[in-house]
Amino acid sequence: KGGNAYKRQVQSPIGVSMATIESSDSVSIFGSLLCMTRVCQRRSSPAVTVTMLRQMNRISTILVSGVDAFEFLQGQLTNDLKRLESESKILAAWCNPKGRVIWLGSVLSTGSAFRLSAPSDLAADIVRRLLVFRFRAKVKFEIIDEGVAADLAALISKGHPTIGLEQSEQYTSHMLNLDLLDAIDFNKGCYTGQEIIARTHYKGATKRRALKFESDMPVSIGDKVSHDGQDIGTVLNVHGTDLLAVVPINKAGGELSVHNAKLSLVALPYLNKAAILT
Repeated sequence: KGGNAYKRQVQSPIGVSMATIESSDSVSIFGSLLCMTRVCQRRSSPAVTVTMLRQMNRISTILVSGVDAFEFLQGQLTNDLKRLESESKILAAWCNPKGRVIWLGSVLSTGSAFRLSAPSDLAADIVRRLLVFRFRAKVKFEIIDEGVAADLAALISKGHPTIGLEQSEQYTSHMLNLDLLDAIDFNKGCYTGQEIIARTHYKGATKRRALKFESDMPVSIGDKVSHDGQDIGTVLNVHGTDLLAVVPINKAGGELSVHNAKLSLVALPYLNKAAILT
């Protein structure tokens, strides 16, 4: 209804075909259904299912427009949108007040609007939650499903983590290496979660990182990484036998496994093995 409307025309996560959401009331209904879906998924399936994996691998675009779009996003995202005056694209994240990453992806500027890339399974949830912070800001959101698939092999090779609906708010920005990936501007000023993120950065209190491993047999997203019979980490992204897993840094060089699969530590483009193991 007027300024309170946003549109979405994609397959919904609860199987309702091609629905268009145009009012705040519809958003509330859809949001409630989405929340119930998330609860059911978490109760019935602790690991990521094939359907969820396909949704994670598909990328949608969240178009954020309106006269207040810049100020709104600048107060929410970890990176400085002013960089887009000289750069075509930046990496950024949106965190909750505890510094846990809700979303991470690329941000592009298209005139007065911004395009945020997001896994298709997470896009509707992001918009629903951004609406809570909008208040009187003149900002509109539209989800565009372009049918683009993420190149998981390239992302894992670069040490670039991705998170879907089931992984949202499970990790801090430092666990996902966002400080090393130039996805955080520590001088831009306030944004949601900034205090926790800055404190972790300046105190050097990062004990866990998303590190790259090779496995001698297939593993799955959400599988637990073990050391000496104890679960110490979680598989984050997988392509073939290459994977990213969030583990304690001081255990990275040890004998790690996922079920019966043995893991071997591999250097990242921005973090070599010597730096990890020291």
